[in-house]
Amino acid sequence: MALHLNKDTVYKGAKPRDKEYFINDGGGLYLVVGKNGTKIWKFIYTFERKRKKLSFGVYPDTTLENARRRAEEARNNLASGIDPSDIRKQAQAEITQAVENQNRLDAGLPIRNSFEDIARQWIESEAHTVRDVTNQKKIRRFELYVFPQIGQKSIDDVKSPDIFAVIRPLIIQKKLETAHRVRSDISAVYAYAIAHGFTDYDPAQAVGAQIPAQKVKHNAAITEPKEVGRLLRDIANYQGTFIVQCAFRLSPYLFQRPGEIRQMEWKDVDLVAKEWRYLVTKTETKHIVPLSRQAVEILELIKPLTGAGQYVFPSSRGDGRPMSDGTIRTALKTLGYQSDEMSAHGFRTTASTLLNEQGWSPDAIERQLCHMPKDQVRAAYNRAQYLEERRRMMQTWADYLDALKTGAQVIQFPRQA
Repeated sequence: MALHLNKDTVYKGAKPRDKEYFINDGGGLYLVVGKNGTKIWKFIYTFERKRKKLSFGVYPDTTLENARRRAEEARNNLASGIDPSDIRKQAQAEITQAVENQNRLDAGLPIRNSFEDIARQWIESEAHTVRDVTNQKKIRRFELYVFPQIGQKSIDDVKSPDIFAVIRPLIIQKKLETAHRVRSDISAVYAYAIAHGFTDYDPAQAVGAQIPAQKVKHNAAITEPKEVGRLLRDIANYQGTFIVQCAFRLSPYLFQRPGEIRQMEWKDVDLVAKEWRYLVTKTETKHIVPLSRQAVEILELIKPLTGAGQYVFPSSRGDGRPMSDGTIRTALKTLGYQSDEMSAHGFRTTASTLLNEQGWSPDAIERQLCHMPKDQVRAAYNRAQYLEERRRMMQTWADYLDALKTGAQVIQFPRQA
């Protein structure tokens, strides 16, 4: 194949004619001279029996040396069975993608088809199936642990070692529950990506076996009656703010989840009917809590202070949010109760243990703890089940706690019919 047929002076001196013409440099490279005098380098070749042309730019901006180099690259691609036009299109697509990605980054958006991009698509697709607070926690985990390390990587470029590098610091810090959740979330992103054709395998699967199993951690609770009495006296003498005092005093009477108590809303409380009816966010079920005389008294005390607002126990910051989720835990520590001795969640264990010992129906106790059946039809049917027994149980329980608090000699009593 003849190459480099002319010197640069030939191309420099080429003049326009009545119609465009081609000057052959050899090996498929031509300078096309137009009627208006423009000179364009063209590479003419055949690929899969089709005649094709590829422009290399305008002469003399694109020099003879540059044009020959690019022609050589094109011939090498053809020898390898690659269409030079495809290489050009790919390069142009990469440039376009780079510009788009930079524009997205400037706008605070993730790079297209990056792990973060696909992860946020998955989160959005799942948002309607979970509570907003759950969705926000999931986003926070990604932003805190995952996106800083692999967020900008292409979804296809993330490998198992990359994911383990995300998880390993959590394992070292003994945050095993978080480690398992993060890995599970990453795996869910890949399930979405596989289903939508972004990738074809899940590199997070291999990481799961590298995370130690988490030991079940039971919430600390006091269950010995005399110690419960001491705890109640300590609570009665707690010197925190009035709102926290009321929430603290109410907790053992109601023994509901701490998060439900701190988010109690006045619209759900009926002091006349002596009931608190609300949606349990953890199980997404409606629940009825009969209110003892003592519980009603506490709520009547705080109503003049917070009754005009949304929450029974609002945040001290005055920002329209409920009391902080660590408030009761902090109050217990202030009284000298460490986390391995008594927890905010422990009031549920205290009630469950002692009520069972006293012979109350296990089913009534479980309903009052809102340990509902997973089946939603049964849950809807059962939420008011044992209600009359639970009313008696809650009042008797409150009276029993008051007796413990005063230090009275309390005799274990049988379940009332």
